[in-house]
Amino acid sequence: MESSTENKTLQEEEIEALSSIYGEEWVLEDYNERVYSINITSSSKKCLYFQVILPNSYPLKSPPVYRISCPWMSRQAKNRLSLILDEIYSENIGESIIYQWIIHVQDFINEQDVNGASSTFEDCSAELAENLLAVDLLDKVDKLAYSDASNGGWSDEIPLIQHGETIMDRKSVFQAHVAKVVSVKQVKQVLQNLKENKKIAIATHNIYAYRISRENQSFIQDCEDDGETKAGSVLLHLLQVLDVSNVLVMVSRWYGGIHLGADRFKHINNAARSVLLDSGFITKKETPKKSKKTAC
Repeated sequence: MESSTENKTLQEEEIEALSSIYGEEWVLEDYNERVYSINITSSSKKCLYFQVILPNSYPLKSPPVYRISCPWMSRQAKNRLSLILDEIYSENIGESIIYQWIIHVQDFINEQDVNGASSTFEDCSAELAENLLAVDLLDKVDKLAYSDASNGGWSDEIPLIQHGETIMDRKSVFQAHVAKVVSVKQVKQVLQNLKENKKIAIATHNIYAYRISRENQSFIQDCEDDGETKAGSVLLHLLQVLDVSNVLVMVSRWYGGIHLGADRFKHINNAARSVLLDSGFITKKETPKKSKKTAC
């Protein structure tokens, strides 16, 4: 409890300082989720959108979650910038670091100007949804280790993971991921592997559900809201209605600062249904069966 109170106090002090330094440029996007952003402009007026989300454990035990939208910057440059920000955190664990991050981002994009970064982009905020994730988000398939079906089915090696198309609504982005699983061990392996992907790891919510069939016609099943209340049980209910088994579905949501209300559940279901269809777990001709909703 003391740690939580101290984190809250430190966050409030840091936000007050940043507001004093940057004024209206430092934007509060969502008070409850503690989402803030700033547009950082280079000497040649190129713009980088920088968003931070403050978890309860920041700054004493974890860093802020950050997102960058900068379509004029190359992938290699973005990777270098991410490494710089990660290194700053590793050298200042337990301290408030957002100001340091902003200063280093400013220096970095000015350096890009000097080095002749291609293309210009003067108003990045208008293109946030399109560029936050649509640019270089994920390959359609992660070619991870999985057992040969000719060996009589899937083993406890990491299964193949497939990624669905993104759904964007009011700056929020949803993307589903699916894998065939036959054991809880595989579920844990897939979840761990998904979250090793940096873009998935920084998602606001990673909601998942799985169903594994057993010989006695029962199921091993569970779900996780990951902070999106009731979303896990909604996703599990979809798997039950579609009567699919031996499957894990995760839906990542990157929050865009605008509340979607009940529409968020629609997008979660549509993203999951789409990736199940694309990966062959269901077909268009299938009709849902009636099933009672099971909460996780």
